[in-house]
Amino acid sequence: MRTDPSGLRSVSLRLALRFAGLIVALFLIVAGVVITLVTTSEHEAVKQSLASAARLDSPRDAPAGVYVAILGGPGQPGQAPPGDQQPQDQDQVAVSPNAPSGFPDLTVLERVASTHTVVQKNETIDGISYVVRTSFSAGRAVQVAVNLSDSQAEVRRVIIALALAGVPAIAGAVLAAWWMSRRAMRPLAEALALQRRFVADAGHELRTPLTLLSTRAQILQRSLGAAPHGEQPALQPTPAADTVRDGLDEIVSDAKALTGILEDLLISADPRQDAERVTLDLALVADEVAAGTSAEAGERGIAIARTGDAAVTVSGVRVSLARLILALVSNALDHARTRVEITVSKHGKETWLEVRDDGPGFPAGAAERVFERFASTRAAETGGSGQRHYGLGLALVAEVAHRHDGSVEIVDTGGRGALVRVRLPLISQT
Repeated sequence: MRTDPSGLRSVSLRLALRFAGLIVALFLIVAGVVITLVTTSEHEAVKQSLASAARLDSPRDAPAGVYVAILGGPGQPGQAPPGDQQPQDQDQVAVSPNAPSGFPDLTVLERVASTHTVVQKNETIDGISYVVRTSFSAGRAVQVAVNLSDSQAEVRRVIIALALAGVPAIAGAVLAAWWMSRRAMRPLAEALALQRRFVADAGHELRTPLTLLSTRAQILQRSLGAAPHGEQPALQPTPAADTVRDGLDEIVSDAKALTGILEDLLISADPRQDAERVTLDLALVADEVAAGTSAEAGERGIAIARTGDAAVTVSGVRVSLARLILALVSNALDHARTRVEITVSKHGKETWLEVRDDGPGFPAGAAERVFERFASTRAAETGGSGQRHYGLGLALVAEVAHRHDGSVEIVDTGGRGALVRVRLPLISQT
């Protein structure tokens, strides 16, 4: 069976992009954690280097990339400060060999020696970043500079490694998601195509007998109507004849309604098309449904009432909305004891269509699943407990409401029957 290639590709692409987005988000989180850990580790290493260097007895013992200057305490052999800078006291400043030209900062050394404080800052010396810490301990001021080049290079290497590993991984994930989504969507697409074919075939087969039924009923209706001049009518005007004529009128009307429902089902089964919406009075549609179901309700001893506003204007497909109301009323009639009430009213920018019955109401926990297809509690009804069951009726209600930009919900009545509310956008009349 052939499926819709463009639709399948579109859905598969959306699934692949969502999966790729999830993979990218997870990768960024992992990369952020790794970079944070590496950065923290390098920062701790720099702190340890600063602390270890500050405890050295001689600046010459400083490891590579670390420079030490000591002011005060026992004289230490070392390199004199570069330039003409000289300390104001008599103590010698010992400096690590090959220290950069801007190291040490004698002003900060002398201030720390006199105040016994700690000064730490990042500086750029000869184009290289250093963290410089000056502290006072054991009667001397010590200034330590640690080269940050290795630390920064390590972080850059980690970022590059993550990028080199992440780009192919993400590309591979996108391709894998595309392939898997195609495989996953194909059975669904084939099932949808089968559904469309079944509905189309069923619609084609049902349309012909419905047309014949309507035509024959109309012919019989005309033949039983007024006779030509001078001839006797086929049925004499008696109560029985009036009943037959009324029945024929109802058959013709029902045949037309069935034809409209069939067309609506064919359109709703194919998401590629939609019936044209018109502006209509939902209250009038509710009145027609109430009138059409009053005979069945009367046979069951149930009264149907339509309450609410006189005219409520919405935009929609008349046949679809009639199906929606009929499904709600049919469900209510199955469980009502004496009364079913249809209410159409305006609430702000919404139209509320409510169908209430005085039956046992919905069982606990049913509100979350009654609008699912084939949801049923029929098994719980054995033994005459009175609990209601559900099949496709309320699922069709939810589908029609969604197609009209609305929603449907079960309203808690506190045990006083069942109440289903459909919310639709209201069209304001100017």
